[in-house]
Formats: sequence, C-alpha cells, structure tokens
Amino acid sequence: MAVIPIYSCFHPILKKKTEYVKNIDSEINQLVTNMFDSLYNISNGVGLAANQVGQLHSLFIIDMSVGTDTPKTQPMVMINPEIIEYSDEFEEEAEGCLSIPDYFEKVKRPKSISVKYYDLKEKEYNIDLDGFLARVFQHEYDHLSGILIYEKLSPIRRTLSKNKLNRIRQGLVIPNYPMVQADGKLTGQDFNTEE
Repeated sequence: MAVIPIYSCFHPILKKKTEYVKNIDSEINQLVTNMFDSLYNISNGVGLAANQVGQLHSLFIIDMSVGTDTPKTQPMVMINPEIIEYSDEFEEEAEGCLSIPDYFEKVKRPKSISVKYYDLKEKEYNIDLDGFLARVFQHEYDHLSGILIYEKLSPIRRTLSKNKLNRIRQGLVIPNYPMVQADGKLTGQDFNTEE
C-alpha cells in the first residue's frame, strides 16, 4: 500500500491543465493503485484527480461507495475523459474537495452528462451519467482543467467564503490526511506514505 499526499488547492499544480495520457503503462497503473490507496485511507472523498496527487496526467478515479451510504459500487478509472454533452437541467448541491479541507459550498452543475473515457485496459466507454455520479465526474473533470469549486461560486458567495479559504491558504486547517501545502511543506496526518 502506498498512500500519497493530497495537494492543497493553493499549490500551483492544481491550477495547471493536465496532459493527455498517451500510454497506459506500469507507471499509470501504479499511480492509479496509489490513488485508490489514498482515497480509501482518507475515507471522506469519492473521487480523486491525478493533479491532486501532484501528477499532470489526464485521469481520475471514482468510487461512489467511499464515505457515503451508497452500496458498494465498482471503482472507476477514467483516463483521458471528455464531456460530450451537458443537459439543460441544472442542480445545485453541496460539494467538498480533498484539496480544500473542511470546505463545503453549493455548486450548480448540469444534472446529467454524456461522457467518453478509457479504462486501464484501454477500453473506450461512451456513457450517460446523471445525479451524484454526474456531479462527481464534473468535479474531477474540472480538476483536470485547473478549476476548483470555489471558482464556480457567485461573486458574493466567493466573498463570503474568503475567510475560510484564507485559513486553508495559511495552513491553519489541518486535514486528517497528508497534504502538500502551497509552499511544498507536508502537513496533516501521516499514513506511512512510503512507496
């Protein structure tokens, strides 16, 4: 098991656009394994994007059963994902983010989407998603473009959350998992992050 640290939303890597995965090789497979190890040890997130663990690969993982009452579902690996179509119907629900500890805000998103992605075996999927899974997909997909949930808030709500965000930026909010801060320092609980 290799639990890897999550990067803070204020670390520069979270603002970079990820790169298309050309080869699904042993490095990508190991990264995905480490990401799942990290997600399962944190226990309050359902998805994780590669740049949240310091890697600029266009991929993310989802397991809807982590930290929720959702029945055990099959973990999903989504490589080079694309959103092909958005519904005209929107929903506004509270979202959190492992890169923004103890921060929850309502985010308005399309209720359903049509997506395309590849798995670790290079199998292509073209599927329709709705509800919570569509929301999680969109959240992780935003990460791959360097977009964070607080950037999707109205100007007034973003202003109201400024104090919370400043506390996170200053490292005053310490998560119960390892986190790389904006200055590169490691904080939070150590889960024996050796590989």
